[in-house]
Amino acid sequence: MQSIILLFAVCWFMLCIYKMKYFLHMIQIEGYSVNKYIEWIGSHKDKVYTRKDKIYTIISIINTVFFVFAATSSKNQNLYPYAMASSVFTSLFLILGTKSKHESKKALVFTARAKRLYFISLLMVLLDFAIVLFIINIILGDVAKYFPLWAGILSVTYYFSVYYIAGAAYIARPIEKKINNKFYETASNKIKSMKNLTSVGITGSYGKTSTKFLTATILNEKYNVLNTPESYNTPMGISKIINNKLTEKYDVFIAELGATHIGDIEEVAVLTNPKIGIITSIGPCHLETFKSLDNIMRTKYELIEKLPVDGVAIFNYDNEYVKKLADKTFKEKILYGIENIEDTDVFATNINVNSKGSTFSLSISGLGTIDCETKLLGEHNILNILAGAAAAKALGLSLEEISRGISKIESVEHRLQLIDPGTGVIVIDDAFNSNPDGAKAALDVLDSFIDKRKIIVTPGMVELGEIEEKENEKFGENIAKVCDVAILVGKNRTLPIYRGMKKLEFNENNLYVVNSLDEASEILKTLTKVNDVVLFENDLPDTYNEK
Repeated sequence: MQSIILLFAVCWFMLCIYKMKYFLHMIQIEGYSVNKYIEWIGSHKDKVYTRKDKIYTIISIINTVFFVFAATSSKNQNLYPYAMASSVFTSLFLILGTKSKHESKKALVFTARAKRLYFISLLMVLLDFAIVLFIINIILGDVAKYFPLWAGILSVTYYFSVYYIAGAAYIARPIEKKINNKFYETASNKIKSMKNLTSVGITGSYGKTSTKFLTATILNEKYNVLNTPESYNTPMGISKIINNKLTEKYDVFIAELGATHIGDIEEVAVLTNPKIGIITSIGPCHLETFKSLDNIMRTKYELIEKLPVDGVAIFNYDNEYVKKLADKTFKEKILYGIENIEDTDVFATNINVNSKGSTFSLSISGLGTIDCETKLLGEHNILNILAGAAAAKALGLSLEEISRGISKIESVEHRLQLIDPGTGVIVIDDAFNSNPDGAKAALDVLDSFIDKRKIIVTPGMVELGEIEEKENEKFGENIAKVCDVAILVGKNRTLPIYRGMKKLEFNENNLYVVNSLDEASEILKTLTKVNDVVLFENDLPDTYNEK
């Protein structure tokens, strides 16, 4: 009996370990926000309480009920089979659980914070295990005899194990706050002490990551530049780069500043101490948390408010919301754009965009005009380049240095990245995220591939709040105008896109609706042929339901 109990205890705890790892991954994707994690639980019950979990828990409870009935009906009843069943069921489901691995688009990273959270949650699991045994011992007096009873109780505990991570996050909150404040203050003091360093802050609803990388490439023609990697744009992510990477050898530090709530930009602006601030765009991204475009405008402008008196504010004057912010700014400012060139300091003319890149004439007030070429796809990327050119003007680069830097810019991974594997099928990877302007720009790029069959794979746009359905329907109309074949990921989620495509009488024989990106990939294997071009527009993170 001791061996049977030990087998159960080990297998049950291993089940919890695997489950906790998955839930840790989800709360990490949600930025360790308990509120967002709780919202995710409520909207993803099929992932939280899987079919296997339900089967395991139901079988365990049935076994416990039969055990209790047998134990109370006869003193001489052989209760060994019930004990054996508890261990066998748990062992079996452990094996099944480890064989069915969860496919992730963004892997769990065991940072120091993740390790702390994981450790606390597993301690809570062990504590509950001990409490159940203690109560059984106090009330019934024989833990071994009533093993099937407490095994059934623990199966229910496992079923609701999603809340261990939430509890651990609450417990760890004071610890994390203290640690975060220490890292934040160290980074902030370090960057403020570097008197020869120019810090550049870039924010916007979209375009900030691409702008960050291309600005770094241009400025590298004259300066030694460090920029935050990938999409690092939170206080802790930026603090990590400042503390670990930023040294006296760098002349310029470029940071992307992200936000989902009012006050977020102020926090990272205080941290990075920027002398140059760039606002790339304002649009309906993260409307679910910001609630209104006015709140987004107020938040993005926090960057400009934190610039020093001798700082330089750079604005995308083509964006109607950014234009309003620029017009109320009395600090030194540089305006860039493509549309109203008579009102801007940095602008592009003679634009020629095709499937291989772009050429244009770059004009900068006080410097002159020069012809430029870039590998980047789409007119919107020229707008991002103008932001980088404006920063270069503020830092004293010549026209020739700027043009040379522009020619060296490479596409950013998953942001209209052109991939030609040599199979005759070209792939445009724009899967990082999507927004109304970005989706339209991606379709414009796709449309530039003349005499090719155009295919799109998309789950649509998310985090647009109340306008999400309307914007996705409009997206569907634009898809119908450009694409020959469409693969929509998620039947319910893409209904607005489907409606928009139907409005323009898109051929349903060329429309496929699937439940996952894997299914879409399988269709593409049989569908694509030489002279096709495939656009992957957006890829939902692991915390979203695609069904």
